[in-house]
Amino acid sequence: MARKKISEYSAKGILTKELGLPYQGISFTKTDDRKILEKLDPKQTYVVKVDEGVKKRMKQGLVALKVSSIDVEKEAKKLFAKGYSHVIIEAFLPHSQESEKYLSLSRTREGIEVLFSVKGGIDIEENRNSINQLLIPVIPASEPESMDRALAGLDSRLRENDKVIKALNLPKEFLKKLISTFNEYHFSFFEINPLVVEGTNISLLDVAAEVDSSGLFFVHHAWTETDFRAAQTREKTTEENNIDALSEKSQASFSLEMLNLDGGIFMLLSGGGASIVLADEGYNLGYGKQLANYGEYSGNPNAEEVYLYTKNLVSLLLRSKAKKKVLIIAGGVANFSDVRITFSGLIRALQEVAGALHKQHIQVFVRRGGPHQEEGLAQMEAFLEKEKLLGFVGDQTTPLPDIIGKAIKTI
Repeated sequence: MARKKISEYSAKGILTKELGLPYQGISFTKTDDRKILEKLDPKQTYVVKVDEGVKKRMKQGLVALKVSSIDVEKEAKKLFAKGYSHVIIEAFLPHSQESEKYLSLSRTREGIEVLFSVKGGIDIEENRNSINQLLIPVIPASEPESMDRALAGLDSRLRENDKVIKALNLPKEFLKKLISTFNEYHFSFFEINPLVVEGTNISLLDVAAEVDSSGLFFVHHAWTETDFRAAQTREKTTEENNIDALSEKSQASFSLEMLNLDGGIFMLLSGGGASIVLADEGYNLGYGKQLANYGEYSGNPNAEEVYLYTKNLVSLLLRSKAKKKVLIIAGGVANFSDVRITFSGLIRALQEVAGALHKQHIQVFVRRGGPHQEEGLAQMEAFLEKEKLLGFVGDQTTPLPDIIGKAIKTI
């Protein structure tokens, strides 16, 4: 299971259809034909906003309000110029601030957590004390009648707070339908803020949503991989796209996200949370801006796959304009991955560019444990020493955070 952000346009399409609400938004990218915009009503004003999973868009200047149909394209181009590639265009909805509510659902181990508040909008963080919390217990698939019991209990708990119910003013079946939609379409999280409620009129003004990617097969194209958003403000590099393609074709898992193309600290990490541990340690030591990438490989990849992953990362390493650079190869203690096999792929890729790495004075720091670690580490140390790239090679007795400390000392 992987939680993936999806576009607001896709999430709203699903939610409004299932809730019986009107929706006429337009998804627009910088490569789309502008003829898409010809359907806009010249008598209507519009909202133009980034649709890439970015939080706090209004406060970041990524939302344009009350835009005439003539100026929609101009406002979209301003957002594209900031590095974004997807925007969403919707009719501007005049409403009072008092009509703005907050509602979110999040899947947890215990069940579905429901958060709601009478004070929605961009200042919700300043109004945290107004947020109420409810938990709908996990419902076994074999006991569908349990859902009715759980929702009946939820209705009872909601009624305990008459002020909240009166303020939200939602139809009785609204929350029940929202939860069934949440389950049916394999959502992991969604946040409606603000949820505008004016009499019998309900509008989902802004929606942030995540889905469980393993549910792709079961949603019948209601959402697909093309709907995933990564909140990126730049085009992916060729190498990042290569890793995405590698991960899609493999039973193993590969991820690579560039944080700073001209960073000095490159990390080639295996699973087990090494990415998080080392990234946090880098920030704690004051070198956050020097971290070049985030990502890892896991799931017992073969030597050829590790070779391809390493080759792409090293391509970015050599292209970085940082004056001093290091490569950290690290991970926890593997349960199944044969260290000899993964290291053979690593060494093969590094061997192809060993001269270029040495010319740029790049040193390599290694920390790994697992099956056949002695042989794998010995082979790696011998190779790095031969090519004059050796920084440090250690096994699991070296604390994982220490490896980044050792590497930073050289830059």
